[in-house]
Amino acid sequence: MNILVTLNENYLSPLKVLLNSLFQNNEKEAFSIYLLHSSIPEEKLSPLDTYIQDKGHHFFPIRVDPNMFKDAPVLRHYTSEMYYRLAAHLFLPEHVERILYLDPDIVCINPIAPFYYTDFEGHFFIASEHEHSAKKARLINKLRLRTPNAKGYFNTGVLLMNMALIRQHVKMEEIYEFIEENKLKLILPDQDVFNALFWNKIKPVESCRYNYDARFFELSKYFSKKHDLNWIKNYTIFIHYCGKDKPWHPNYKYTLGTFYQKYCE
Repeated sequence: MNILVTLNENYLSPLKVLLNSLFQNNEKEAFSIYLLHSSIPEEKLSPLDTYIQDKGHHFFPIRVDPNMFKDAPVLRHYTSEMYYRLAAHLFLPEHVERILYLDPDIVCINPIAPFYYTDFEGHFFIASEHEHSAKKARLINKLRLRTPNAKGYFNTGVLLMNMALIRQHVKMEEIYEFIEENKLKLILPDQDVFNALFWNKIKPVESCRYNYDARFFELSKYFSKKHDLNWIKNYTIFIHYCGKDKPWHPNYKYTLGTFYQKYCE
């Protein structure tokens, strides 16, 4: 299985937790981990390489020219590395036809094979929208991004990528042009670009199973019992710690932080 991450050295510790959760819950799988970065020093990559190899998997760090997205906006805790997933087809080897991109603030709590081998049905990507927050923002996003026929506004934290089709059809010129023309309007920068350009190339899947926003669990306790803690343990694949509050912060207060702590070494 191919896994893609794009980050700087500040996210190496959370990345190791993500990888540990993947390895523990998919013991029969062999992973190839592709890391796109611009500035992580070799002395930081070497221990990660050793860790991954000791677990029986393979590591492929790929350095990206930091000027590639030099004109793209970077806001708050977002970094320029977030854009690299949009250009992954330029860097990944040709034999990689399917790859799963994951944000580093995620843990895997169940086997991923059923999701990883989902039929693309001609789509470039498979992703989820966070329905609880998207309902009120869906119309605004359609107007803002000029995508009136979009199925939703998709989170880019978990992306199953059809590299064979992406290589054929995705043009960096179109991505750069959109960023240049809309840089003052981008709120969640790379996610806005993704939704604006690929809205009709995304196959939707349930966020409660494949990209569960950890913040939502606190709200769901008051108005929905459908996805309680036991349901999440059994059926959710990825828990995503969205937002600025992260489970590696000492004052993290959300219930689902216990899943993150389980995979800290």
